Amino acid sequence: MNNVKDKKTVGLLAQFDDPAALMHAAEKVRDAGYKKFDCHSPFPIHGMDAAMGLKRSRLGWIVGLAALIGTTGALGLQWWSSTLEYPLVISGKPFFSFQAYVPVTFALGVLLSALAALIGMLALNGLPRLHHPVFYSDNFAKATDDGFFISIETCDPLFDADQTKTFLESIGGKNLEELREE
Repeated sequence: MNNVKDKKTVGLLAQFDDPAALMHAAEKVRDAGYKKFDCHSPFPIHGMDAAMGLKRSRLGWIVGLAALIGTTGALGLQWWSSTLEYPLVISGKPFFSFQAYVPVTFALGVLLSALAALIGMLALNGLPRLHHPVFYSDNFAKATDDGFFISIETCDPLFDADQTKTFLESIGGKNLEELREE
């Protein structure tokens, strides 16, 4: 059986009392210059993105571009097939009667938008990540019920085990725990 000392430290985990304490701690971690940290809570906390210094997501642009491609592609294909490739005069209507093409155009725009939202969200979040060392923490089980946590990873340029531990304690962190890879 492997000894705990043999396992590589991958971060520190600190618990906070409530959402307000977590929000203030996130601001202090951001202001201290840490970049590779994450906040964990049982519910979304309004304003946490700003407190962590996160930029606005690019997912909206990805979904909008997919919708534009879907609607343009559907309308273009229907126009091409009805006016150029297989023109039929039906009851004196023009070759390109766009009103009939709205349902397919809308459906393809929505379909490509939904697929782009799913794939873009997974890609931007680095998912699927099948495990993370924070999941092996006994304290972290509270994150789904009543626990509020900040984890700072060792890959952060400012990470120093002793200084980061002291810093987390100084901003109100409790139950500090070293995260080790399994």
